Amino acid sequence: MRDVVTSKLERVFDVMDANHDGHLDWTDYQNLADRYVQAYRLDRNDRRARALQTFCQIYWLELLRHAGVDGDRLTKDQFVTANRLAVIDTSRLNVVEGGGHAIFDVIDVDGDNEISKDEFARFLRDVWRSDAPDAMESFTKLDTDGDNAISRQEFIRAFLEHYLSNDPDAPGSLFFGRV
Repeated sequence: MRDVVTSKLERVFDVMDANHDGHLDWTDYQNLADRYVQAYRLDRNDRRARALQTFCQIYWLELLRHAGVDGDRLTKDQFVTANRLAVIDTSRLNVVEGGGHAIFDVIDVDGDNEISKDEFARFLRDVWRSDAPDAMESFTKLDTDGDNAISRQEFIRAFLEHYLSNDPDAPGSLFFGRV
């Protein structure tokens, strides 16, 4: 039986591999940053867009470093291994928390330091292009205090769980629908 973290990372790989060539490269990360910019109609000079772009660049370089590859692209297996190593190595950057904050700042359109159901639905639909029928059910799980909004703390916690938890029912494991 496959572990839950591997399944989640493979799902991310499949969504990010825009040209379906079985590899990720910098253009896939650039495309991800562009999806956020386009979905949220951000000016490229907006601080949130710049922070997300910078994070994607650093994250990509960290994945390459941890994959130990000579080239500039990763297979699915290399991606999974590199992510597992990058999320626990905080010597240069905490990729989970850094990315979580940059993404939270973009999703929180109204700047109230919370993600509403509508903001979360937009994130799933317009950025991750998720059509998993149970993906919106994850909103309730991510909203651990039941106040009908995802706080920054809840979001970062879920990001950590997404990358680190093998519990299929942990809120972060449900980010993009049930594994």
